[in-house]
Formats: sequence, structure tokens, C-alpha cells
Amino acid sequence: MAPVLSGNSERLLQNRGFVAFWLARTSSGFGFQMLSIIVGWQIYAQTHSAFWLGMIGLIQFLPSVTLALWAGHIADQCDRRRVVLLAQICQWIAIVTLAWLSWQQAASVWVILLLVLIISTAKTLELPSLISMLPALVPDAILPRATAANAVAGQTAQIVGPALGGLLYATGADVVYSLTALLYLISLLMIATLHYYQAPPPRVPATLKTLLAGVHFIRQRPDVLGVISLDLFAVLLGGATALLPIFAHDILHAGPFGLGLLRSAPAFGALLVGFWLSRRALQRHVGIIMFLCVAGFGVATLVFALSDWMWLSLLALFALGGFDMVSMVIRGSLVQLDTPDEMRGRVNAVNAIFINTSNQLGEFESGMLAAWLGAVPAAALGGIGTLAVVALWMWWFPGLRQRQQLSNAVPQQKAKTLTDNAGSRVI
Repeated sequence: MAPVLSGNSERLLQNRGFVAFWLARTSSGFGFQMLSIIVGWQIYAQTHSAFWLGMIGLIQFLPSVTLALWAGHIADQCDRRRVVLLAQICQWIAIVTLAWLSWQQAASVWVILLLVLIISTAKTLELPSLISMLPALVPDAILPRATAANAVAGQTAQIVGPALGGLLYATGADVVYSLTALLYLISLLMIATLHYYQAPPPRVPATLKTLLAGVHFIRQRPDVLGVISLDLFAVLLGGATALLPIFAHDILHAGPFGLGLLRSAPAFGALLVGFWLSRRALQRHVGIIMFLCVAGFGVATLVFALSDWMWLSLLALFALGGFDMVSMVIRGSLVQLDTPDEMRGRVNAVNAIFINTSNQLGEFESGMLAAWLGAVPAAALGGIGTLAVVALWMWWFPGLRQRQQLSNAVPQQKAKTLTDNAGSRVI
């Protein structure tokens, strides 16, 4: 595989391929965040039922679990840019349909949910191919900075997108859907004009072995297994943000405005750290930095749990978001750099399953534990559990603890053996 890059420039903004990719992800990210908030508002306005709001989450979650391994196989078997284009075209058509039905005042709950299912399915099929494109656009030396820049765009979309969508909802749902469709159209144009090179993939039939090849490959690579599983259990145990309404109302007595500040604090912490990481590459001791930041995430969770001062709670959540951003960039970069290109789709699909599972099950675990023990003990135990996980993983994965750099090139023969055993091969 040959990265598409003119010269050896290490400035992201001089890399036209990365800029087009970043604009595509930013546009579709803003569009998806706006779409998420408007779909919820529109369905609740029709039903006034929490059940139907829960159905939105279920419909978005099911494709991400049931189709992820297929999406990874497709990403390693087909032209990734074409897969992304087809998936985004499906999403764009569904969004345009939502705009038209809303304009005609014919958007029933069942029709909206069906279109959301189409969008979620297409997004699930798109994600492994989209993520796997990035290493072909930038050299390995600046991949962590490129990952951080993408994460900054994602955090910005999560902060601004819902607010912008909610503000524009006053003009009508059809207006917001139309703007979302325009943002997806921009993403489509950026991907369509992107100069992207991918080596012809090997043709391997879709068998149980090939679908599970990403799982098998991860098990053979201790560093990749360690970094993915560390994030899974840390987020699973440290999901205190799910309890923010309880803390805002019963402990901090901050009201709705205070809840908004609490929800925004982790994102702002992640944004600032993400900006810094997009300009400064992590050069040494990345393993220790990873463990320290996950431990910092646990300490910040513990401080938040025990705080009854608003300023300290905000500071703890701000730090939590910053620590999480560092670990996210290290995890994303390490997984990409340690995985041969012909395996990236399937490995990224497994990683996506881990991320989705940890986020959603983490919120469920925090809620159930809070119902049994109370919000403060539940959040505190989550922070302590995260610290315990860090200690265990430092013992179980000494190679990850001792790792110095993100880039850890695999010798060709070793890479061939690993990918052959995982159900693929090196070209």
C-alpha cells in the first residue's frame, strides 16, 4: 500500500487528501448529530412517550452489533471509497425522504423509524471502510495527529450539532432535514473527489472464519488486545456521565442550566486536548502515557463522585474528557498502525463493537448500580474499578506498558503469518 501524499510534509493542512477526508467526516458528523436530535424531538412531539424514544436507540444499536463483522469483511474485500459512497448515498436518500415527508406533514412514527433503521444500517456498513481509509492518506508519523484532528471534529459536532439542530427546529423539521441533507451532500462530494489508493484486496469468501478474522487477529496481537480491552472495561466501569441528571438535581442543586454545563465539560476538555494533540505528536512512552491517562480518567471519576461543589465537579469532568481524548487517540492510532491494510476493516469493525458496547452497557451498569446503592457510591465504585483495571492490565500486558512509540512495524514474514492465520493474506 502506498500512501497518497506529495512529498514528506508533516503539516496536515498541506495534505489535500486528508483535508478532503476531514471535511467529509466533519460535514457528515454535524449532519448526523443534527439528525439525531430532530428525530427524537419529532417522534416525542407525536407520541409524548419515552418508549418510542427508547426505540430510536434500539434501532440504532441493533445494526451496529449484528452487521459490524459483515461491514468489516466488506471493507477488506471491496473498494473502501466506493463502499463509503454507496452507504452515504443511502443515508442521503433517506434524509431527503425525511425532509420531503416532514414538509408534506406525512412523517408518521413508523416511517421515521424505518428511515432511521436504513440510515443506521448504512452507517454501520460505512464505518469500518471510512476509518480504514485514513492510514492511506497520511504517513505513519502524523497519523496520531490526524486521528486527533478527526476526534476534535467529532467532539465539535457533538457539542454544536444538537444545539444548532434544536435552534433551527423552530423553523420546521423539514428545514433541519434539508440542511442535514446538504451537509451529507458535501461529504459525498469530498469523498467522490478524494484521491485514494487501495491495493487490490484478496478475494476471500464470507465464511465464519473470515468474519471472525478480526477477533482472531486481535487475540494474536497483545498490544492491540490490551489497548482495546482496556478502553472497554474502563468505559464500562467509569460511566458516571450517565448519572449527571441525578448529580445536578440532588447533589449539586444546579438545575437544568447546571446540567447543561456538566454535560458540556467533558467535551470541552476533550476538545482542548484534541487541538493540542493535532499539533503535537506523541513521541515516547506511549504505553505508560496510555495507562496514566486511563488512571487519570478513573481519578477524575472518583473526584466527581465525591464532590458536592459545582466548580470541582466541572473541573473533574473537564479533566475526564481530556484524559479520555489522549487514550482515544493512542488507542485509535495504535490499532491502525499495528494492523496490516488488508485486515483493517475487520479489526476496526471489532473495535467499533467494543466501543459501542462499552458506551451503552456502561450507562446501563451505572444506572443499575445507582438504583441499588445510590448515585455517589455507584460513581465512586466506577472510578475505583477503573483504577483496578489499569493495575491489572499493566500486569497482564507488559509489552503495552513498555511500548515506546505508536508505530511498531511488523516484519513482513510475521505479518504474513498473522494475517494468513486470521483468514486473509498479505499481497
